[in-house]
Amino acid sequence: MLKRGHSAIMLFLFALTLQGCYSFTGGAISPNLKTIAVPVFGDRSGAGIAQFRGELSRSLVDKLESASAFQVTPSMAGADVLLDGVITSFSDDPAQLSSRTERAVTNRITLLVEVTMTERRGKKTLFAQSFVGFADYPAGNYVAREEAIRFCIGQIIDGIFDRVVSGW
Repeated sequence: MLKRGHSAIMLFLFALTLQGCYSFTGGAISPNLKTIAVPVFGDRSGAGIAQFRGELSRSLVDKLESASAFQVTPSMAGADVLLDGVITSFSDDPAQLSSRTERAVTNRITLLVEVTMTERRGKKTLFAQSFVGFADYPAGNYVAREEAIRFCIGQIIDGIFDRVVSGW
């Protein structure tokens, strides 16, 4: 009985010791990097969705300011890190066809954004990655189309944010 109790105490102390050993720092991003600049994203999609470039950039800045250790700065020259992005593809294609009329019942928005995160002092690329967002909406419904685009932007923002802080 004493031996069993001793083992339980040792196991408890071992578990207590390990509690502080795990860290979420991936080591990819130096703790010296404190400030980040996010210029307005570019648009190479050729789809005429330039109005969403600013929304994409502002939403990312808002998320970084509210939920990361980075301090967002408007000065690219004064930032430790530059997070640069460009919309490379936008599509609005039929997703589901009516069996009677063979017309689109729903359309799918697909938005593709390429993002590069660069350490400015060392000119070191921390990551370069594509992010995709997609959403379906009822064909012919302009308001639902705009909501689908915003949903795609939200998916992309979440993906970029996760990637930025994963090495923190």
